[in-house]
Amino acid sequence: MDDSATAQPAAPAETLKPRSELRDTISFLVKLVILVFIVRSFVFAPFSIPSGSMLPRLLVGDYLFITKWNYGYSKHSLPWSLPLIPGRVFAKDPARGDVVVFKAPPDAKTDWIKRVIGVPGDTVQMRNGQLILNGQAIPKQRVADFVLPMTPNATCDGALEAAADGTAVCRVPRFRETLPGGKSYDVLDAGYRADADDTEVFTVPAGHVFLMGDNRDNSADSRFPQPPEGQGIRFVPMENIQGKAVVNFWSTDGSASWVLPWTWFSAARFERIGEGF
Repeated sequence: MDDSATAQPAAPAETLKPRSELRDTISFLVKLVILVFIVRSFVFAPFSIPSGSMLPRLLVGDYLFITKWNYGYSKHSLPWSLPLIPGRVFAKDPARGDVVVFKAPPDAKTDWIKRVIGVPGDTVQMRNGQLILNGQAIPKQRVADFVLPMTPNATCDGALEAAADGTAVCRVPRFRETLPGGKSYDVLDAGYRADADDTEVFTVPAGHVFLMGDNRDNSADSRFPQPPEGQGIRFVPMENIQGKAVVNFWSTDGSASWVLPWTWFSAARFERIGEGF
């Protein structure tokens, strides 16, 4: 019997489409951007310290992470304040003593970091350098001076002097404040400054917070009016708050050069890495 009469035609071989490396690369990058956008907007984000307004807790050159879920979300939670979230969602007010990163009023374009002193309904006043909250003087205890080594990114708001090894340091009087509820933190107060140490009584309106820097002599904060009348921020809307400071992940003294990689490590202040709030 002739088997050729019943033989079935062979199935055509499957044609494999060539993979496009460019398409795969673009797909990976798009997914990566989306992931970074989600994490940075809703989970945590990095922040660097550009000024000494939060000395002694934060030094210029510190890098820290902020968590984004503590107080809810607004458009300012998103990169570039994209107007994708109306108002505040999952809103929760910060507690006195929290260190927060926020968009500074009035234009809400620049990221600042300060400590929450007053919440809605509180009255806040500085009286001869003493913080008065809801009519009560906040305990302010003198502690050991803050001594800051003079490095390329350091500025001195106190007295310059030589350390035992001959290097220059800055010495500033330091105090320990304790808020109602037990939250304690250190502040610097080098001397009397009329506009900062004696103020009117401020009543924090609903939906806002009163923020101050720990470096009381060198902080543009809620004690001062917003531009153009002043260089402060006065009351900050809750929706401007982006997140809560939680931990330092890097710190540099400013002596590093980007073109000299080994200086990235010699300039690092490793003892500050991992410090929480």
